[in-house]
Amino acid sequence: MTEQRVDLEERFRAELSALEPRPSRPIEQPVEDVGLTGAQCLDLFESQATSRHLDLAARRLGSAKHGYYSIGSSGHEGNAAVAAALRPTDPALLHYRSGAFFVHRARQVPGLDPIRDVLLGMVAAAAEPISGGRHKVFGSKPAAVIPQTSTIASHLPRAVGLAFAIERAARLGVACEWPSDSVVLCSFGDASANHSTAAGAINAAIHTARQGVPLPLLFVCEDNGIGISVPTPPGWIEQSYGIRLGLQYFDADGSDLLDAATTATQVVDWVREHRKPAFLHLSTVRLMGHAGSDVESAYRSPTDITADLRRDPVIATGRLLVTSGIATPTEVIARYDEIGGRVAAMAELVCCEPKLTSASAVMAPLVSPHPDLVQADVLRRGHTVAQGDSVTLAQAINQTLAALLDRDNDVLVFGEDVGRKGGVYGVTKGLQKQFGVRRVFDTLLDEQSVLGTALGAGLAGFVPIPEIQYLAYVHNAADQLRGEAATLSYFSQGQYRNPMVVRIAGYGYQKGFGGHFHNDNSIAALRDIPGLIIASPARADDAAAMLRTCVSAARVDGRVCIYLEPIALYHTRDLHRPGDNAWLATPSDTDHIAIGHARVYGDGSDLTIVTFANGVPMSLRVAQRLSDRGIRARVLDLRWLSPLPLDDLLDHARATGRVLIADETRHTGGVSESLCTALIDAGFNGPVTRVTSEDSFIPLGPAATTVLLDESRIESAATKLVTR
Repeated sequence: MTEQRVDLEERFRAELSALEPRPSRPIEQPVEDVGLTGAQCLDLFESQATSRHLDLAARRLGSAKHGYYSIGSSGHEGNAAVAAALRPTDPALLHYRSGAFFVHRARQVPGLDPIRDVLLGMVAAAAEPISGGRHKVFGSKPAAVIPQTSTIASHLPRAVGLAFAIERAARLGVACEWPSDSVVLCSFGDASANHSTAAGAINAAIHTARQGVPLPLLFVCEDNGIGISVPTPPGWIEQSYGIRLGLQYFDADGSDLLDAATTATQVVDWVREHRKPAFLHLSTVRLMGHAGSDVESAYRSPTDITADLRRDPVIATGRLLVTSGIATPTEVIARYDEIGGRVAAMAELVCCEPKLTSASAVMAPLVSPHPDLVQADVLRRGHTVAQGDSVTLAQAINQTLAALLDRDNDVLVFGEDVGRKGGVYGVTKGLQKQFGVRRVFDTLLDEQSVLGTALGAGLAGFVPIPEIQYLAYVHNAADQLRGEAATLSYFSQGQYRNPMVVRIAGYGYQKGFGGHFHNDNSIAALRDIPGLIIASPARADDAAAMLRTCVSAARVDGRVCIYLEPIALYHTRDLHRPGDNAWLATPSDTDHIAIGHARVYGDGSDLTIVTFANGVPMSLRVAQRLSDRGIRARVLDLRWLSPLPLDDLLDHARATGRVLIADETRHTGGVSESLCTALIDAGFNGPVTRVTSEDSFIPLGPAATTVLLDESRIESAATKLVTR
């Protein structure tokens, strides 16, 4: 590591010292007739050299045990030219090697110090202005840089959604922090370009633009020819993306400042004018290996490493300054060393900065801090939801969506088949006709694109309500929730938010349709995502109130909410006997159900049956049969699966002294495991038992009944619990 660091610095000084000074020229004069002035070249060199010295500082901090794992940008410094071509108000979602871009962007914003900000991130200092020491990311609210995790290519769908939503916000009059003529910048590496997420996002951008929808998005592939240790075939990026109809393609040498700057200006101007996506292939090199812990010589030949060193962009820009007469070799080296001195001095200072020291401080961005404001937003008057009618679950959701769309122009409803068709089960029927295609629209059959649209729309000022057609389908795009939506507030201390309410049709018990992909009862992959809110209504009145609560929590606190809809209960009318209409309910727009509050049916003193979703009507029928035998049971509908209503759970457990958990999810990884643990942790010492579905996928046809929880098992377990 040290040898590579010294070699870069020695090579810079040696190469610049070997150059002959040239006659000086006015720094405001264009260089080589390309429009870039000497002053601009000096300014870009400042950003490139700063980024380089930050990489070197990261190595020193790591060696001294003051810094943490850090991926450098050395060799990619040509991306500073892309920052120069954009406006500092253009939102940027950056690759983890776009350090020079970040430095140059931050230097354009008064009051920002990119040296200090980046170094604070390296040492995980609580004072770091974007993530507060939670993660080393490139991000800045004043500089319009949206922090990204390092999950490969996962930020591309969000970039597509943001480019789409900025234009839509302007047309719909929704307040958006980004100027309506913005260009969205999204950078990534050549290895990332092979990821299915990248391919899907770029396809979605082209598909959207093909329909005449404005999509001002610039994809920048920083191609250094290698992904960790795996080479990218020469010409692969051009072959993959250079001939895509609907995607304007540009190519530039990131080691040639004039070429990079000229081409970046051309592509940015093209996107801003045409409002269509473009792809900039920026050829770069990777210096000092993949990351601080990487020994590059273990998988690359000395010849290949030396070839990259010869294309060092910082040396190339220094050479340009000398050969163009902008500065002498001595002046360039002095400037380089002065920047290095400032970085080194700041690195010494940040080592003493305090770190996060408590769990509450670390987790602060994950909580919902304004329940009163959420309630006030829920109860804002608008369109009446049901006007006194008793309705089914599906009808209640439909009417509530209509009420929300009618009341607030920041609400968008979209997904696969939600528009003209009105959804597979008719839940969104008539909404597009009533509110238009700009607010209720169909998307590609790609869950990553659906959620990416929501991720971008939330950033642009909307409260998006995307639909995932079936619970099994969300696993195609789980990282858009886990790695992107749920982390944005966490890694930006709430400065950036991803408000959204993701409607998902799920669970089992459909008759005459399905198999596993249309009947899925596993929500474990959702329940362990920190900060995610999961609502699961069973009745029409709860469905309406909980949907409004989720939308208000998204709008007020920027929460990411999952709204799980039991398919088998969509059109259910009866509870105990055919024609009783006992499962219909009358929603009211004056009801508010706070997050994490359960609902109890009955006041039985012998047993508490804890359940949710399809388990609620099953348990109510069981409770009636138990009552006929003299056993008085109350049924607690959890309603919220994250956070669980632990206070209500404990209160009703203590009221009867016995708890039966009727859990339609799987025995392993299901909701019941957390409920049992919560009761034990709270000191509940009464008997607790559970009945669940089997650890199985749900098969097609009648065989489904062999693995799903049913009423007979609930009743048998309840009887044993009470009589033992």
